[in-house]
Amino acid sequence: MNILNRLFKIGQSEAHAAVNQLEDPIKMTEQGLRDLRQDLDKSLHGLAEVKAMAIRARNEGETARAKAADYESKAVQLLQRAHRGEMEASEADRLASEALLKKAENEGQAGRAAGDQEKFEQAAAQMDQNVQTLKATISQWENELKTLKARVTVSTATININKQLAQLDSSGTVALLERMKEKIAVQEALAESYGEIAQTSKSIDSEIDKALGSTGSGKAAADLKALKTKLGIAE
Repeated sequence: MNILNRLFKIGQSEAHAAVNQLEDPIKMTEQGLRDLRQDLDKSLHGLAEVKAMAIRARNEGETARAKAADYESKAVQLLQRAHRGEMEASEADRLASEALLKKAENEGQAGRAAGDQEKFEQAAAQMDQNVQTLKATISQWENELKTLKARVTVSTATININKQLAQLDSSGTVALLERMKEKIAVQEALAESYGEIAQTSKSIDSEIDKALGSTGSGKAAADLKALKTKLGIAE
């Protein structure tokens, strides 16, 4: 069995097209595993049949050996009866000979059955070894398929992320951010400028109010003194 051929089998007529079109390796591996599982089912069925044949041969051999022993026992009994005078010696010899022929026939059957049993057991052992190898191969490829699927998932996600990052610069997003930064910087500078102007205006108003406040205080003091004189209030 060529496992590699089965693992990458899409169809004989489409083999070259599959290579040229770079068929999905996951699907190819899954198809190969399905083929292997079918082979395993067939192998298990065949192994069961061979083991059944070995068991049947063993049972036939045991039956034949039992019959051979029984015929030998009957031949002995016939000779003993003739010896005791319970039956004619010639008749006893004839029947004992027939019993011994049956014994030999069953011994031959037992020998053939033993040979068949050994042959079937050897075939079953070889088939069982192949089945175990096939099971190990399936398990190995199932694990590799899981790894392959995981790698495909990671690579697909990486491709998508890298693609998004590539499109981020090509779409002008970075340039847009730079323009926004520049605009904000201009607005911040303008706000600071207005703040300085407002502060300057406030300082001038303070100076004016201060100057006017001094003059007003002198006049208010004079008016207060005149009012007290009018009322006759001494200082």
